[in-house]
Formats: sequence, structure tokens, C-alpha cells
Amino acid sequence: MFREMRRKKQALPPEEAAEVLYRGTSGVLALSGDDGYPYAVPVSYVYDGEKLWFHGAKSGHKLDSIARCSKASFCVIDQDHVVPEEYTTYFRSVIAFGTIRVVTDEAQMREGAEKIALKYAPGDTDEGRQKAIDREWAPLCILEMTVEHLTGKAAAALLKQSRP
Repeated sequence: MFREMRRKKQALPPEEAAEVLYRGTSGVLALSGDDGYPYAVPVSYVYDGEKLWFHGAKSGHKLDSIARCSKASFCVIDQDHVVPEEYTTYFRSVIAFGTIRVVTDEAQMREGAEKIALKYAPGDTDEGRQKAIDREWAPLCILEMTVEHLTGKAAAALLKQSRP
């Protein structure tokens, strides 16, 4: 169902691809937008090892796109170092493919909100995180993307540095 990577020698092992998702703080969520145009939007997220969690408003282009088609991809760029003398970049990135949904169950919404809050405010107390979530609860929409396929790729030069 999913295409095989063309430059397989540059593929990241699954655990390295997952690490990119764990440490990243933003990425680009791609959906099927209006009139057949792709819709790609930068978003903050959290990865829990199986699913990607996002937050946002309860209406807008993103939710309209999800209602139309639940298939999505999400890209995180972990490194992008331009090397002019080599006419290249030393890059590392990951693309996740899967299905995305609006979370409607209140307990699952809170679970997603807590994961996001913990990632972006790790030094806060449980009480502080709960207050922040409660303050934003009314306009909050939580999205959950089930990852069905994950690929990671890095510049050949980076792979040589990290592998014996």
C-alpha cells in the first residue's frame, strides 16, 4: 500500500525514525484540502510511540479537511544543515502516514491534552498543567493520528558519521 523508499540506503532504522518524532516540536500535517488541493499546515504535536496528538480550534480548514478524508501524512524535519561547498544539505526527516480523527470522548481528549501539555511544559506541576488545560478546555479540539506507516531518511554523509 505504501511506496518503498527509493534510496533505501538512506533509510533510518525504525527506532531512529521514532526518536525523531519523540524529540521534534513541530511538523507539517498534510491533508486533502478544498477543491482537491493539498492542505499542509505547520503544527505542534506529541508522539506517544503509536499515535500523534495535535490540538487546535474546533473549526477551520484543518477540521473541514479531516471530515472529508481521514488520510493524512505528517512530516518532521530533524536536521537541515546546508553545505554550500558540497551543493547539498545534511538532512534527517521523518514522514508518518495514517488516519486522523477528531477526538470526541472527553477522557480521550483530556489524555491527549495532558500528553501535549507535558511535552511543552515539562517543568510545570500536575496542578499547573490541569489549570492550563481547564482554562483552554471550551475552545479545545484534540486530534489523534494513528500511524500506519513511518519512514525516515537521512543524508548519506550523516549516516556514515553515525554508523560504523
